[in-house]
Amino acid sequence: MNMIHPRPRAEAQVPDPSRPQAIVIGAGVGGLSTGALLAARGYGVTIIDPLDAPGGRAYAHRLDGYVFDAGPTIITAPWMFEELWRDCGGRLSDDVELRPCSPFYRIRFDDGAWFDYSGDPAAMEAEVARFDPADMRGYRSFMDESRRIYEVAFEQLAHRPFHSLTFTARTLVSLARLGGYRSVHSVVSKHFRNDRLRTIFSFHPLLIGGNPYSATSFYCLIAHLESRYGVHYAMGGTNALVQGIANLVRRNGGTIRLGETVDTIMTQGRRATGVRLASGETIAADIVISNGDPATTYGRLLRHHPRRRWTDAKIARGDYSMGLFVWYFGTNRRYEDVHHHTMLFGPRYRGLLDDIFHRQRLADDFSLYLHRPSAVDPGVAPDGCDAFYVLSPVPNLGGSVDWQEMAETYRQRIAAHLSRTILPDLERHITVSHLATPLDFRDRLLSWQGAAFALEPKLLQSAWFRPHNRSEELDNLFLCGAGTHPGAGLPGVLSSARIVAGLVPNARDFAGRKRGSTPP
Repeated sequence: MNMIHPRPRAEAQVPDPSRPQAIVIGAGVGGLSTGALLAARGYGVTIIDPLDAPGGRAYAHRLDGYVFDAGPTIITAPWMFEELWRDCGGRLSDDVELRPCSPFYRIRFDDGAWFDYSGDPAAMEAEVARFDPADMRGYRSFMDESRRIYEVAFEQLAHRPFHSLTFTARTLVSLARLGGYRSVHSVVSKHFRNDRLRTIFSFHPLLIGGNPYSATSFYCLIAHLESRYGVHYAMGGTNALVQGIANLVRRNGGTIRLGETVDTIMTQGRRATGVRLASGETIAADIVISNGDPATTYGRLLRHHPRRRWTDAKIARGDYSMGLFVWYFGTNRRYEDVHHHTMLFGPRYRGLLDDIFHRQRLADDFSLYLHRPSAVDPGVAPDGCDAFYVLSPVPNLGGSVDWQEMAETYRQRIAAHLSRTILPDLERHITVSHLATPLDFRDRLLSWQGAAFALEPKLLQSAWFRPHNRSEELDNLFLCGAGTHPGAGLPGVLSSARIVAGLVPNARDFAGRKRGSTPP
């Protein structure tokens, strides 16, 4: 029987009334990490989420003995999680086991040609040489440029809030010298002449919602980040990390209320005074943090509050990331020759991206990311079985695709393609199946236009131009997660949590103050 088994609702602790109160809207990785840091620093933290378990995009589906990570599966910068655990009074290794992936990905082209992408420079040069020996020098120069961008855009700026125009102007001058006005693909093309190598080294923005032809070249830093720190997997799935962070919240006195939806952020003047739930219950707070999509935060939760910057018109004018079609499935046999992470590129690259991001039409062809965690983690599938998810970038709901009509047809097309290529006889070995479309991102995750990663990471939608970590609309409202600075991806949302934790008033400064007064 193919069903998602319901989970028991977590019993909420009662927040300590002697502490200043922080409400976090959303129990995604960003919201949980922010809540854990604030709880460790003396806040009474209440995290509210409509799902039946923590995680948000990093939720886990549990179907008939299979465990499927709902969203992020690629873990980079593991030291950021180690620092989070340390700052919350724990050790990551006590709660979660991270294992390195090697290679990081197997990349397969439509004609069957493949490339094993890893962090080993010698192995990478050998792979590049198989495609075009003349591009080996270009690989070295690209990795050097990736390192230079990383040292500025990630090491110096990812943890800094962009609230000052002066700071932003000064920073953008230095970033302009690094070529931030160029796209990822244009930078890659400067180093490689082979079209397939250009594809291999430019696809990374798709992992965080960006079009390689328009995403700012700052995201070229991902190549160096992966090469330096590796790509890792959390045993039990990425959701094992989520459960670990949720436990950090609880150990420090915080509470997580599941199955409850915030309907409104209540305000008085330029201050948030708490939230009203869909049930009608109101909860007072000294500070409010939204881990939701900023467009939803401003356009729905603050719909009654007069806004100066994030007006309905500005929200509507934004360029949002693509949507995702994700099929989670289990098989009653194992496919031992399939890697943990496989990228399957279709016959077109730029044309397909134009269809997704610009024409917003569902094309006949597709590119896919296939995740097989059971390659290294037998606990996510029954004995002798495999757990998979396959992800296809598709238009968000700004287009006209009728997913209620198309979902099963599209799944069948993907299944047939996988069966013809790397999963022979797939269709007769499927035991469980579950789908997510942009409708699920809109209705279940409350993502604007069903976009999987909020605003598209273009230059003029990054840094100061992105919704700020300290709200421009309310003095004690803060934003974390994929939609704010520095952006999507696990390192990005962890950085946003640290930024918020550094911006909020010190909990001790609230001592003796009446709740709701202006913080120092």
